[in-house]
Amino acid sequence: MSYPHLLMSSDPHDRIGVRRKDDAWLTQRWADATTRVLVVAGTRVRPVDGRIEWVEPAQAPDGVRVLLGERDGRAWFAVVTDGDVARGNPEWLPLRALLPALSSGPATGQPAEAPLVLHALGLAEWLFVTRHCPRCGGALEARAAGHELTCTQCGKTQFPRTDPAVIMVVADGEPGSAEERCLLGRQSIWPEGRFSTLAGFCEPGETLEDAVRREVAEEVGVVVGDVEYFGNQPWPLPASLMLGFVGRAVSTDITVDADEIEDARWFTRAEMREQAEAGTLVLPGGVSISRSLIEHWYGGPLPGQW
Repeated sequence: MSYPHLLMSSDPHDRIGVRRKDDAWLTQRWADATTRVLVVAGTRVRPVDGRIEWVEPAQAPDGVRVLLGERDGRAWFAVVTDGDVARGNPEWLPLRALLPALSSGPATGQPAEAPLVLHALGLAEWLFVTRHCPRCGGALEARAAGHELTCTQCGKTQFPRTDPAVIMVVADGEPGSAEERCLLGRQSIWPEGRFSTLAGFCEPGETLEDAVRREVAEEVGVVVGDVEYFGNQPWPLPASLMLGFVGRAVSTDITVDADEIEDARWFTRAEMREQAEAGTLVLPGGVSISRSLIEHWYGGPLPGQW
């Protein structure tokens, strides 16, 4: 079975990091009419007819030029412009609202557009929030084709950050049996019936497996033993890498923290399908790794999504 989240990461472009400081090469590729550019206003993109629009360099506005890399025999860039252009304009969308456009197929006709867009918006988010040098407060200047920020006063260089976050489906019972159950939770701000996998950030000095165990224990009071890696998905909202796991429960009593989690429940496969078909259980969207984790445990596609 293929999982939708893998399409968001499949066929990645060659990031050609060695070219980020090669000014002559960058100039040459920017002058090439086959090069394609994604225009980002602050952290937002304006799709055209529901599709991500890539323009020629001559059509791109001024801004920070970000080299994304090479794929399909051409160079791919992003230009990050001032966010004022998008402010108050509903045509410019944040990444979460762009996900349907990414999953419906890119301008190239291949699902490989997603890694380029995630790369571009991940850097745009970083450029947006990193305004001053954390050492001296000085002004920052973009270098290395948008992948470094150097302080104009003390010379300290800043690099993009990625925050590791764990996301997990927790199971109880004999694997594959009719009695096996899956643990899902919901936040109070979600519409009625919406449930998803649990998730949380990895803390300093903590292994990913221990982060899974800690987050589940903190949020719903369930003790997790064995933890198995499933897969990962870039999630620059604003700067996360979602690392998926399957955990086996050691205890089953639920005590929600009433802070992040409002409710948590165990579902058998029969209960999950019955409630999903009835619409009383609404599961995450198809491009999310949480959906892939749930369907991996379930053993096939399920109806309905956010």
